[in-house]
Amino acid sequence: MTTDIIARIRKEYGSFSKSHRKLANAVINNYEKVADMTAARLGRFAGVSESTVVRFAGALGFDGYAHFQRAVCEFVKTQLTPNQRIDATKRRFDKKDIIENVMESDINKIRITMENIDKSAFSNAVQAIINAKTIYVMGARGSEPLAAMLQYNLAMIFDNVKFIKPTSSAEVLEQMYSIGHGDVLIAFSFSRHSLKSINAAKFAIESGAEVISLTDSEAAPIEAHSSLLLVAQADMASFMDSLVAPLSIINSMIIEITNRCEKEIRKRFDRLERVWDEYEVCKKF
Repeated sequence: MTTDIIARIRKEYGSFSKSHRKLANAVINNYEKVADMTAARLGRFAGVSESTVVRFAGALGFDGYAHFQRAVCEFVKTQLTPNQRIDATKRRFDKKDIIENVMESDINKIRITMENIDKSAFSNAVQAIINAKTIYVMGARGSEPLAAMLQYNLAMIFDNVKFIKPTSSAEVLEQMYSIGHGDVLIAFSFSRHSLKSINAAKFAIESGAEVISLTDSEAAPIEAHSSLLLVAQADMASFMDSLVAPLSIINSMIIEITNRCEKEIRKRFDRLERVWDEYEVCKKF
């Protein structure tokens, strides 16, 4: 339901009342604006009451206007061109203190992620990483830096970490050809969702590996090929997405892995410190 709210509205259009049809038309034709509207503002925009807007969301099967608006936001992220995203961001932050408002928006994303994260899935994901024969890490397009950050930190504490370079689709699968039972793929997939990551997850799970997916919605395309799903808020920040919430999950993963494997990791870093000092790898101030 959340992946294509416009298609759902069109499907239900024939059963709507006159006022609900007015709302439906407003959303279909202006969804990028609706994503930032309160229920009251949308009502004024469409020429109906705020209570009608709330009933409209309920008629579509949503538990309140907030859930309806979230579905619209998810749809917007998949549909807007980069220039349209810039326009939408300007409407949100026009004539405001940009740094204050963007940071407040980022704080809100982390808060929402914290309140809704599946803690059992998180705990199981951490243990699966610790137990894995080989840990594969994959992210394409805007998700690649997240994957690189996680891979870098995991490689500091494990020897069995492999970063899948998001080159061609064929080369991605070639890099993970040996994946199988006992292995784990950590896949990042955020709007617009890359088929490379989705196909990598599909190949991994069909090969018997566990797939830990970090994504922005429980209805994301990669969900169908995931053993464990971790959902983080990732909203528009101009033509790019704000990825502070998934980065916070990465930080949490590394800290929890360190807590569970503290003795072994301390020994590893004692040796690394000696190597760094001997070869003057890091400049001390």
